[in-house]
Amino acid sequence: MALNSKIPQGDIDKKWTDYKGHVKLVNPANKRKLEIIVVGTGLAGASAAATLGELGYRVKVFCFQDSPRRAHSIAAQGGINAAKNYQNDGDSVYRLFYDTVKGGDYRAREANVHRLAEVSVNIIDQCVAQGVPFAREYGGFLDNRSFGGTQVKRTFYAAGQTGQQLLLGAYSALERQVAVGSVKQYTRHEMLDVVMVDGKARGIIARDLITGKLERHFGHAVVLATGGYGNVFYLSTNAMGSNVTAAWKAHKQGAFFGNPCYTQIHPTCIPVSGDHQSKLTLMSESLRNDGRIWVPKKKDDNRKPNDIPEEERDYYLERRYPAFGNLVPRDVASRAAKERCDAGYGVGTTKQAVYLDFRYNLINKYGRTEASKLGIENPDEATLIRLGKEVVKEQYGNLFEMYEKITAENPYEVPMRIYPAVHYTMGGLWVDYELMTSVQGLYALGECNFSDHGANRLGASALMQGLADGYFVIPYTIGNYLADEIATKPIPTDSKEFTDAEKAVADRISILMNIKGTKSVESFHKRLGKIMWEKCGMARNEKGLTEAIIEIQALRKEFWSDVKIPGSINEFNPELDKAGRVADFIELGELMCRDALNRKESCGGHFREESQTEEGEAQRDDENFKFVSAWEYKAESDWTLNKEELIYENIKIAARSYK
Repeated sequence: MALNSKIPQGDIDKKWTDYKGHVKLVNPANKRKLEIIVVGTGLAGASAAATLGELGYRVKVFCFQDSPRRAHSIAAQGGINAAKNYQNDGDSVYRLFYDTVKGGDYRAREANVHRLAEVSVNIIDQCVAQGVPFAREYGGFLDNRSFGGTQVKRTFYAAGQTGQQLLLGAYSALERQVAVGSVKQYTRHEMLDVVMVDGKARGIIARDLITGKLERHFGHAVVLATGGYGNVFYLSTNAMGSNVTAAWKAHKQGAFFGNPCYTQIHPTCIPVSGDHQSKLTLMSESLRNDGRIWVPKKKDDNRKPNDIPEEERDYYLERRYPAFGNLVPRDVASRAAKERCDAGYGVGTTKQAVYLDFRYNLINKYGRTEASKLGIENPDEATLIRLGKEVVKEQYGNLFEMYEKITAENPYEVPMRIYPAVHYTMGGLWVDYELMTSVQGLYALGECNFSDHGANRLGASALMQGLADGYFVIPYTIGNYLADEIATKPIPTDSKEFTDAEKAVADRISILMNIKGTKSVESFHKRLGKIMWEKCGMARNEKGLTEAIIEIQALRKEFWSDVKIPGSINEFNPELDKAGRVADFIELGELMCRDALNRKESCGGHFREESQTEEGEAQRDDENFKFVSAWEYKAESDWTLNKEELIYENIKIAARSYK
């Protein structure tokens, strides 16, 4: 099938403006006749539902949590990017656009990324107007800090809880629309299928997770904003409930899945401590502003970190990448940490960790500045530490507290121990410029689409994309589709299409419950995660990926014959909910491995061991793989690959270098 990305003609800095000037509109009276379903209430979903409701559409919004505030967006820590150039340090819309495309290793669609950079400046104004408490400088101006893959300060933040504050802003906007009646909210509801009528998405089948009852909901269009699929690896920084089910159901109804193998491994996470763990904890990338990453120069060094003198420490990121130092992109930093640990320089009891040390900047950057402000000449080290600690606490205090609660170590006194962990997925449902999937009337926003980040997302860009899609993109693009739907009457939910869709969902649930096997859902999820991490994780090769596909197919067969789900269907049953999600993860895992096997190059977070430079860096193959992989579902273990060629007219493709 030929993919039409619907990229507007014209200069890249005028495409979005021209699109908005010529797009079809729906007048206010007709908006009240149109129903839109939004699935997911994170930053993308909440902002989309609130904005569409305020425009006058009749909106239904669904989340599986007990409140929209529990969406995983709330866990984001470090900040949100915007090309405001408040620091007067050379930033611009073009530079944000360039950094994002380069950071994604030249595997993103130019037009979408430039639009993201353009609307980034509006996001900050919107959020400040909502009352989001961004950090401010002494004079009251909004403050910025640096994130990986950039050489400017463009990240706006609210201590180490930026996602929470942004989500509360979007949630407030959403609840206002709920109160005035333009949005109807369904909590504790999980979407289990898309209803197709005459080739268009016309509704969903949702399950009430409290009662187990299946419900049918009509919509003239369906918007998915359901997040990423990092939990396919079992251990990740994602919330335990984060899943791929909604996106996967859409995929099996005809929506192409774009670049599923592109997963992001975040370099600064608290290391795994044992087999008992069911999730991992992120330590914000913002910590790399002031923390220096190092390992001992001596292999298997068991000394305490504070006992290792400066000359015996290897600040390996500063050594290997002097231009960017500790602020290289995430994929680069993660692979470098893995390389040091694999070579025998890891620290901690497992030797699968490196140090993130704040002492140097706490003393020399903040301590001395504060001492100077107070007129203290020749301060001693204790004074510098005391003064510097107060500044660090203001910027990162909640992160330091979180680390200490989990590890029982005080990061003000000893370096943090960190190691890479699964964090984000750049892959997702394929969408065109209008954020519509390959299914008419079905849209995908935020992390659940593949749109903006190529093979590696830069830090602080996920919040930017989610709010850009919800507040500023979908309100225009969905109108272009719905303008032709104003004559479409609501389809009765007792129609054959809705009845058949509900029956298919009910039959699958019944089959799951009646397996009555011997192994828990959790055990299958853990085994899947082990396969994925070992063979489709930070490093991949043909042998491992081929083995993984066979192992996952066997695991799927075993799951459907021996999984044990307690309880019953028509009740609150979290194990049944999880069983459906794990079944979808197993299918997704196979597709991820197929995609990784097919892409015989290294780019961004996808690192094929057969394709690397002499220095161990990722080696792209632009001649053969400069395309988006858009996979079309055919049948069990059967997909067709469609390719969207990537054309670069405004950026010169080059070997990515941060040295």
